[in-house]
Amino acid sequence: MSRPTVSFELAGGNDYTLRCGRGELIDFERPKVMGIINVTPDSFYSGSRVAGEEPGRRCEEMLRDGVDMIDVGGYSSRPGCEDVSPDEEWRRLREGLSLIREVAGDEVIISVDTFRSDVARRCVEEFGVNIINDISGGMEDEEMFGTVAQLGVAYVLMHLRGTVRTMAQYTDYEDVTAEVIGDLAFKLARLRQLGVADVIVDPGFGFSKTIEGNFELMKNLPEFQRLGCPVLAGISRKSMIWKSLGITPEDSLNGTTALNMASLLGGADILRVHDVKAAVETVELFMKIRGTGV
Repeated sequence: MSRPTVSFELAGGNDYTLRCGRGELIDFERPKVMGIINVTPDSFYSGSRVAGEEPGRRCEEMLRDGVDMIDVGGYSSRPGCEDVSPDEEWRRLREGLSLIREVAGDEVIISVDTFRSDVARRCVEEFGVNIINDISGGMEDEEMFGTVAQLGVAYVLMHLRGTVRTMAQYTDYEDVTAEVIGDLAFKLARLRQLGVADVIVDPGFGFSKTIEGNFELMKNLPEFQRLGCPVLAGISRKSMIWKSLGITPEDSLNGTTALNMASLLGGADILRVHDVKAAVETVELFMKIRGTGV
């Protein structure tokens, strides 16, 4: 009896390049790992919170583990988070970025997680930040798109309905994948008109989505390649994992790794994670599956 032939096509190896304010182009033949450092006292996963000298030590650890990018946040986006003034957000970021740049120099690409254009500008001008990661998709600050265009840095365009404080009220969709892609496409066109060439798109897992909606987006992740931009998947230790499994964020590394591999198989170009070593190993195994080596 002849053996049946089974064939399938793996996503990945996308023909995208990105200029992150350092001159050289970054390609995504091999997916990138973005490590999270939160200079906040209240981020949803306690293991990501750092203070004092910790940002520098965490940066050293991530560099040893093979991180490609580091995303620094000074404003928690967890449900029920307290508002933080722009001055306080900048104070946290200034202290954290100073330590991270001292350790890493220009060795690693730095992203800042902020929805405020003035904070973004300060981070770029004073610390040479390479990417602005705006979870509001330009909705919280109407000056953000223009500021990114003026600064000439890369921009993460994430999907969110409402605001960080109201997003739980906006989780109803007729077709979550089509509506998220449509919203991102509309905003992407605005960014292009302003001259922003380097855009990363993020479906916004966990933001104004139900658990079921999150998994629907995960299933349809290859559709986001239609936008013609690198795709970021940020599912690390989120509630879609721990609520589904009846565990806690602290116990969610295994689930995170499983969904990170699913994201890579669906064409994700960047994994935004708390646990760099596990994500780098996941990328290495993905490259083996895809047959291009490591």
